[in-house]
Amino acid sequence: MTTQYLGSSHTERKALMEQRRRRDRTLTNQAVADAFAVDPNVDPYALSLDDIDPSNPEYFQHDTHQRHFERLRAEDPVHYHEFSMFGAYWSVTRYDDIKYVDTHHDLFSSHWSHGGISINGIPEQGTDETQRLPMFVAEDPPKHDEQRRVVTPLFAPNNLAELEPLIRQRACKILDNLPINEEFNWVRRVSVELTGQMLATLFDVPQEDRMRLIDWSDTIGSLSDPDEYSSPEEGFKKLWECSDYFKGYFEERKKMPPKFDLISLLAHDKSTNEMDEREFLGNIMLLIVGGNDTTRNSISGGVLALNQNPGEYDKLKQNPKLITNMVSEIIRWQSPVIHMARTATQDTELGGKTIKKGDRVVMWYISGNRDEDAIPRANEFLIDRRNVRQHTAFGYGIHRCVGNRLAEMQLRVIWEEIMKRFSHIEVTGDVKRLRSNFVHGIRELPVTIRA
Repeated sequence: MTTQYLGSSHTERKALMEQRRRRDRTLTNQAVADAFAVDPNVDPYALSLDDIDPSNPEYFQHDTHQRHFERLRAEDPVHYHEFSMFGAYWSVTRYDDIKYVDTHHDLFSSHWSHGGISINGIPEQGTDETQRLPMFVAEDPPKHDEQRRVVTPLFAPNNLAELEPLIRQRACKILDNLPINEEFNWVRRVSVELTGQMLATLFDVPQEDRMRLIDWSDTIGSLSDPDEYSSPEEGFKKLWECSDYFKGYFEERKKMPPKFDLISLLAHDKSTNEMDEREFLGNIMLLIVGGNDTTRNSISGGVLALNQNPGEYDKLKQNPKLITNMVSEIIRWQSPVIHMARTATQDTELGGKTIKKGDRVVMWYISGNRDEDAIPRANEFLIDRRNVRQHTAFGYGIHRCVGNRLAEMQLRVIWEEIMKRFSHIEVTGDVKRLRSNFVHGIRELPVTIRA
């Protein structure tokens, strides 16, 4: 059988992971990447099942992850990975099992002290808190419920209805200023621009600062990328700039009458107005990433999906009323959040396997969305799909994405305005993807709008 890793020996990789577990600051991103280097085009069916480990970010950067999940769903849908670049964990790859884990928060904890919601998280040890960022999505009840309740009103249906005209106005302006018959990066000109403007509105900060918010969001997704930062600590320096920026607004709004923006809501509720600096930064980053990445990468992913499936693009042109249905299919297909992690709070059984208390469990949303036992023709992009909202992309249970309706609305509005203006948006260059196993991101999508 072909071995998965191209880098150093098992013993050396194990030593590196022990350094990481101890949060050794001399351990660089490049050292970890080199030790766990893979051929992103390796055939997963040529590996032994024990060597299958879909967590390596290179698979997502090169868009070669799906066959790894396909094999796991078929042969071992609850699969134990004893030795990965993130330590030992269980892969949960089928729709029903993912939904079970997500809806049983009593059995599977999200708490940051156990490792939190990402496979990158390390259970709390010692006193080094460099990368520990408490946030309400990485809490369990009752604190999770108390803090989530603070921001939920901003995403209520009546408030979204008031936001829609503003989103449409901005979408029209963005689209009307795009070049014709000239290649440009759709991600920066459209996806980032629309979501950046909405972020600034939700936080009620100056629009001229919107790209700073996007930059901080990008930092979270690139903390372990050796092409961006030598170590996570280097990236965190930029994140503390984010904390300083928002701390000023936070203290200012504490002294002002309550307003209907995220900072004011946090500043005027007893469960969030006395957060320490790490919890403050954690919750700010959660709201920035949550308000940006899902929508942004789905806007880009939709253009790519329609180009890869020209029959569906023709179907849309013939019947633009399919847009609302298409939006959910785009989100399922793109799966902008690749995974969420949990930690078992007690010994339990899942898929015929015994998961021990303290074991890390990873729900691969991107795999559940291709599970043909739960979603008919799951490996096809179908804009008129029935039961289209049956997908794992927003999660389930108490941690279901709080801004999912806003994300859907922004996607719907931008596509309604696209179809009024352009007969065809053609992908005319190579797609560049994010090196991440958490955010399924697109960095560059070169397109040309034909006259």
